[in-house]
Amino acid sequence: MVIYQRFLRDLIRNYIIGSGIAVVVVGGVIISTTLSISNAEMVRIFFIMTISLGVMLLAELWVFRRHMQPIRALLEHEAPDLASIRDAYLQTHRFPALSVKRIMGPHFLGLSLPAMTMASIGIAMGWLSLPAYYIGLAGIGAVLVASMHALLEFFTTARAIRPVLIHIREVGRRLYGEDVSLDGRVIVSIQRKFQLSAFLIGTMPLFLFSLATQIRLLSQPSDFTVDYWKWAGIILLLGVGFSSLGARMLARDIQQPIGDLYQAMKEVQSGDLQVRASDLYSDEFSKLVAGFNHMVKGLEARESMNNQLLQSYYSTLAAALDARDAYTAGHSTRVAQYSLLIGKAVALSEQELDLLKKTALLHDIGKIGVRDNVLLKEGRLTDEEFEKIKLHPVLGESILKQIEPAEAMAPLLPGVRSHHERYDGKGYPDGLKGQEIPEFGRIIAVADAFDAMTSDRPYRKGMAVEKAVAILAEGKGTQWDPHYAQTLIDVLMSSNHGKKTSQVS
Repeated sequence: MVIYQRFLRDLIRNYIIGSGIAVVVVGGVIISTTLSISNAEMVRIFFIMTISLGVMLLAELWVFRRHMQPIRALLEHEAPDLASIRDAYLQTHRFPALSVKRIMGPHFLGLSLPAMTMASIGIAMGWLSLPAYYIGLAGIGAVLVASMHALLEFFTTARAIRPVLIHIREVGRRLYGEDVSLDGRVIVSIQRKFQLSAFLIGTMPLFLFSLATQIRLLSQPSDFTVDYWKWAGIILLLGVGFSSLGARMLARDIQQPIGDLYQAMKEVQSGDLQVRASDLYSDEFSKLVAGFNHMVKGLEARESMNNQLLQSYYSTLAAALDARDAYTAGHSTRVAQYSLLIGKAVALSEQELDLLKKTALLHDIGKIGVRDNVLLKEGRLTDEEFEKIKLHPVLGESILKQIEPAEAMAPLLPGVRSHHERYDGKGYPDGLKGQEIPEFGRIIAVADAFDAMTSDRPYRKGMAVEKAVAILAEGKGTQWDPHYAQTLIDVLMSSNHGKKTSQVS
């Protein structure tokens, strides 16, 4: 409640200051220095303005309460729901723009319409000796004064909302663990803000001066007034044109570096840490660009270190598995190597190759769950023992599902589970057939079989590469995917690969 009272106090203070500058100082000075009327008529004008101010305040207070309702409901509630927090956060951000609408709506209309109506009645009844067209000039002046007040109100309100925004974010974080934000939503664009502000700052004095001068010249001959407006019209056109051009150039000068940084941020968000923002600026944006580039360099270095640690993690898991059996030491690493040979030959993307490598390194991770007397048995396995071995793809998938974050392991699961499926549907654990088998499973099955055939076992020596290649050729379309089996055969024959590879590329 304290934050709400402080916010309300700041808004009222800013409103009084803005009204004082725009309405009392500017409007009052124009009226008192340009109108030649009696003291009695000045009192009547003061009476008209007082009543009009009352109408304006009532209308503006009604709209203000409606605008404040979501913010007040949040700040006065001890445990608001998340939707209320988000609504209040958005409404608070909209408050500067809403303040402009209030100034140009109930403030301007609530003041000018009653004042112009009562002034017209006063002139008609003879209470005021002013010419009727003064009412039109007063309407123009009211628009100018309201615009000036709206400009002041926008920027003072933009400062006043910051403590409220901080408080709302803290409430969201404390109650729901969520950082409430606009998620990139733009309430008022920089282009509109700078163009309108610079335009009003540049043209307001010209219009006020021209209006005040016109009132003073009404007592002069009409020819003199016509000549004046020929000259004043040119000055006004030049002033408006220059202000518009200056506002456009200023907005573009601000938008350009922001646009460059935003584009660079989008590329970083998509995963490109090689991007750098162009340092083409000599103002404070130079510091901002340098800071952004320094941050991206840090992210790139950390990403590189994380990737090295992650690759080491997968290799260590594979090595730990292979260490259980001296005869299969390096098997997972070699399967990963052969899988990458196939993946590169069929033009998999860099991202796909990385996932294929990780999947191949961990394809036998489920054997951790197989007892040593079965896994390390020298000689042929019994049917019961073989059934236990056949469980390792499912065990491997189950083990990887326990690793967090789950989304990092998810792409590896299909290949680990399916690397013992056969192309003819006679494999395990699911009996998948042909293209039903996940791609990584079909690739790793070929690489796994080739390394198993060419590696030494306690009960046999590894066969020659040529014989293993012949068996692969014979099993195309039955045991193995014909395309991937032929791809490995072609690569092995063309590059004369030996049966052992010591390093994963």
